Amino acid sequence: MSVELIAYVLLVYFLAGMVKGVVGLGLPTISLALIAAVFELKEAMVLLLVPSVATNFWQGASGGQLLVLLKRIWPMLAMVCVTTWFATGVMVRSDGAVLSAMLGGVLIVYAGVSLFTPQIPPPGRREIWLSPLIGVATGISTGFTGTFVVPGVLYLQALGLGKDGLVQAMGICFTVATLALGVSLGGRGFVPTELGLLSIAAVAPAVLGMVLGRRVRNRLPEARFRRIFFIALLVLGGWILGRSLLL
Repeated sequence: MSVELIAYVLLVYFLAGMVKGVVGLGLPTISLALIAAVFELKEAMVLLLVPSVATNFWQGASGGQLLVLLKRIWPMLAMVCVTTWFATGVMVRSDGAVLSAMLGGVLIVYAGVSLFTPQIPPPGRREIWLSPLIGVATGISTGFTGTFVVPGVLYLQALGLGKDGLVQAMGICFTVATLALGVSLGGRGFVPTELGLLSIAAVAPAVLGMVLGRRVRNRLPEARFRRIFFIALLVLGGWILGRSLLL
């Protein structure tokens, strides 16, 4: 692996960490989207593992609502783990261009819904069966594309957890999904040593970016930044999808 590629990966994780520091999410999404431009999506998913666990564990453990949130969303988390394993088994045998097209589609859906849907209605009484169903769908998305945001984050936003509760719940969900992805990839021998070491090295720039992003959050209107973020994600998803279809 060239020095230029290593530098590119570390810079991407610094940027993704900064975005996460500002809006509370985006590290897996941004890093996968940008790294998939120069690596296979399967390799980008391996690079994601350690920085995602490190930053999301920090986010999921902070907030003082860990046990309350786990009690509420554990059915979703359990199904994420189960379906990620099976989806990853299919993913490692799938064509890279198809997987990249799926990633582009997921980014477009996520950015589009976030931009144009003001508020997803709360599930109410349907939560008891909807939560594991959302977990299944999120696990499939995780296993095939490495992204946990659709429909997981959209569902968490509908639960009315409050700002701090939502940020902590996303951290918990992302940590569990990343660990499930890591176990699934590692169990199938798909974590090369070189990529594993680079994933570890990417933790430092990701954490540094996250710390700086939190400082930026205090100076920049979050609503404006989120809108810019989702517009950029929409364009990036369209580019990845178009590029994959033309390959």
